[in-house]
Amino acid sequence: MRFDIILIFQGPTFVAASNLTTMTVSTLTSIRMPQHLSAGFTHPDLIHYQLSPENLITATLERNEGQLNNTGALVIQTGTFTGRSPKDKFIVKDELTKDTVHWNEFNIGIEPKYFDLVHDKMMTYLSEKEVWIRDAYACADPAYRLNIRVINENPWSNLFAYNMFLRPEEKELEHFIPDWTILQAPGFKADHVVDGTRQENFAMVNFSKKMILIGGTGYTGEIKKGIFTILNYILPHDKNVLSMHCSANVGKEGDTAIFFGLSGTGKTTLSADPNRNLIGDDEHGWTDNTVFNFEGGCYAKTIDLSEEKEPEIFKAIRPGALVENTTFFAGTNTIDFHSKKITENTRVSYPLHFISNALHPAIGQTPKNIFFLTADAYGILPPISKLNPGQAMYQFISGYTAKVAGTEAGVIEPKSTFSACFGAPFLPLHPAKYAEMLGRKMKAHKVNVWMINTGWSGGPYGIGHRMNLAYTRAMITAALEGKLDNVNFEKHEIFGMMMPTECPGVPSEILNPRNTWSDKNEYDKKAKALAMQFVDNFKKYASNASKEIMDAAPKID
Repeated sequence: MRFDIILIFQGPTFVAASNLTTMTVSTLTSIRMPQHLSAGFTHPDLIHYQLSPENLITATLERNEGQLNNTGALVIQTGTFTGRSPKDKFIVKDELTKDTVHWNEFNIGIEPKYFDLVHDKMMTYLSEKEVWIRDAYACADPAYRLNIRVINENPWSNLFAYNMFLRPEEKELEHFIPDWTILQAPGFKADHVVDGTRQENFAMVNFSKKMILIGGTGYTGEIKKGIFTILNYILPHDKNVLSMHCSANVGKEGDTAIFFGLSGTGKTTLSADPNRNLIGDDEHGWTDNTVFNFEGGCYAKTIDLSEEKEPEIFKAIRPGALVENTTFFAGTNTIDFHSKKITENTRVSYPLHFISNALHPAIGQTPKNIFFLTADAYGILPPISKLNPGQAMYQFISGYTAKVAGTEAGVIEPKSTFSACFGAPFLPLHPAKYAEMLGRKMKAHKVNVWMINTGWSGGPYGIGHRMNLAYTRAMITAALEGKLDNVNFEKHEIFGMMMPTECPGVPSEILNPRNTWSDKNEYDKKAKALAMQFVDNFKKYASNASKEIMDAAPKID
């Protein structure tokens, strides 16, 4: 049996829908929308509301926009864009944001008139289209819940929204009022000559109107990171909650651990501990007494994925999962996870409950340990070290790792990357704001902060060797279990962090990186060169950083 219901919209906020086949009659009749709203579509019968994953997958297949792989996951291609486009993300610069947003190469201002112009054009474009709409929310802690309405031009993008955001109960939809609305239309292209954009694709955030416009790109990560961006403004600025680009898990005794790290540092791998429950893999908030997941799903990289290395992610690629930009082995529907034919940034999204040890609700206690993960391809930083609050804030603002050959086109030798707070493209406020919040919280709760180098030892990339994963896991386990509380530490002469002289399950000779180099003078030379990169990078933050943070800079003779 088929039921039709028209939910309508006013101004910028869609609430239109039809053709629900997955709700019961009682649910349909109990949904009441405000009477003053009016329909805004030429063809309301083409508007689909809150469809199930099964129906969204069926619609995608019927439109020839995807295929099923051999495990039943939906495999799609996002088109021209297979990653975010940071230079095409804009924030409306108005009375609310002009003095609060940290305007830089990631926070690019755009005048309100251009947002309004593009919004009107998108509405006209979508009014003639088949549209999929989903009501969802972000933030697992009910005190900070943010209701979201997502409007998509294609069904697989709506499946992404189902997977990644938290899913309301059917009874909650009766009186659902969105706090924020996302319009996403890959087929709509801006006219950069008149629309104020750089090119045809764009993502625009309007804090005053509480809307996000995404056009000209099918990359679904723009949806996820749009909401992350607004939470990185709202929570620290308005709610005194530290928003974090990190993974988090919790032990059997309720002890929470947080893992910060850029791509390739092992954030997902090291937080996926079978002996601990996963709170989330990417975005979290830290209140006075909780750590909570922003999301209802995971968006994991799949390049070189194997069941042996990442069993939980591998098993999550099943019906309901959305796999992006992978290719199949010739003549099969089996994914070739090693293929970079389309992009190295291959991804899969799936609901958090696809992970067997996921915590529900995704809320933990105040963390006891924080880990900063870096893949130092120069082989300079210790495999594990302890940071004091000033060092933690300094390293947090720095957000260091180093790319090596093969991870990015044109990278032959190690190349340093600094991304403030391990998520610079998503931070509307000055990085010092987040760092100072981190410092206050770690002092108040006596949190241990550790730096973990998952990169090279015994020399730089090409000479030394990658840190043994078993050793890294042993170091993290020792820190979590308090086995480093009473060991001796020695100070790194240049970077200042404290290095344990022993650790269960780890050879003591590798704990001080200088000891692993055959040429100690060469180590000292390279260490000073890396330290100078830190100092040079930090100059742009110095004017907003406290003396405590500045005193934690590396010391170079």
